[in-house]
Amino acid sequence: MSISQLARSIVDSPTLRLNEEARLLRERGQPVIHLGIGEPKNRAPITAILSSAAKLSSGDVKYTPTDGIPSLKKAIIKYTEENYNRLVAPENIIVTAGAKQSLYNILFSIINPQDEVLILVPYWVSYPEMVKMVYGVPVIVRPEDGTFYPRMEDILEAVTSYTKAIIVNSPNNPSGVVYPKDFIAEIVEFCEKKGIYLIMDDIYHKLVFDGKTAVPGYQFTKKDVENTRVILVNGVSKIYGMTGFRIGWVIASRRMVEVMTNVQAQMTSNVSVVLQAAAEGALTGMQSVVESLRLTIENNRNVIMQELRGFTDIRVTKPEGTFYCLPDFRAYGKDSVELSKYLLKKALVVTVPGKEFGMEGHLRLSFAGSVKDLTEGIARIKWALDPNAPKEIYIGDRKLVRDWL
Repeated sequence: MSISQLARSIVDSPTLRLNEEARLLRERGQPVIHLGIGEPKNRAPITAILSSAAKLSSGDVKYTPTDGIPSLKKAIIKYTEENYNRLVAPENIIVTAGAKQSLYNILFSIINPQDEVLILVPYWVSYPEMVKMVYGVPVIVRPEDGTFYPRMEDILEAVTSYTKAIIVNSPNNPSGVVYPKDFIAEIVEFCEKKGIYLIMDDIYHKLVFDGKTAVPGYQFTKKDVENTRVILVNGVSKIYGMTGFRIGWVIASRRMVEVMTNVQAQMTSNVSVVLQAAAEGALTGMQSVVESLRLTIENNRNVIMQELRGFTDIRVTKPEGTFYCLPDFRAYGKDSVELSKYLLKKALVVTVPGKEFGMEGHLRLSFAGSVKDLTEGIARIKWALDPNAPKEIYIGDRKLVRDWL
């Protein structure tokens, strides 16, 4: 079989292999705990379910405009005005199959071969691969101070004449940190001045804790949506817990949306009208569901932090948002892929290797699941790694004794 050079260049994911191994273990009845999951455990909002069910029951399930149905766009306009204090037009919006397609559409529309896109460490795993898929060059920017917070001095050193865009994801997957207001202000000002696109991935923007706010990039530009270099990506997957509905959107200039609409028309035509109806139902329905989910996730954050504090030699930055943390496990192993395999084999716990996020020696742990899974999962990890932990543990109905430390 002849495979394209581009396809061969896309890195496969150790996470998918670990997930598949975990699935097979579960099918054999093994009590696997999944701390790698990237979605909340809530039920979809009832307004989303009713709206999609009504559309499906009508039997009128046909093609829609490529850039999204007018009623959903109207809901997105209201959402943007309420949450970003920015009034946009329907022509400034394109609805996509999840925020992932939003990001790909943007990159496909603006990147020429060898254009550079700055990606801030730690980063979501798909950013570098998406850039490569449009023949761009991902430039990884790592904070020199060793924290999860990007610094303008590091970004300025990485910028070249080939720099076309910078991707900012705050609250950040995988670290959970929320970037400071001063940093967002600086990077918006810099991008506007230099004509560099600033892609703001705001998919977690309402999942913040301790009274924090994820400050929107729009707050720091005086340019209107037609002229700003700030491009906004959002969706219903995370804050409404609707990951399976696959609805995202982009807010950009009319010309940019026209280009992305043309690109999308040649790939997926349009997003299912049933799923668009669900997103509209979520956006126009009771917004208390978002706060309820946020409070649940914040409580889970507190639980996992409490459990990790009792872990010898683990360093962890307290998450300020999302439903992830990224503890430093280098005291137990420098190779995060091997460490994740080890924990699945010994403790039946799924974690995500930090290598995939540009943070080797770390593991991403999700606290989107149940409190029971969090407490038991961390206890198993302690048992498998920490010599100060008790030697005996029950995993499922089996009593195991650690004999390797």
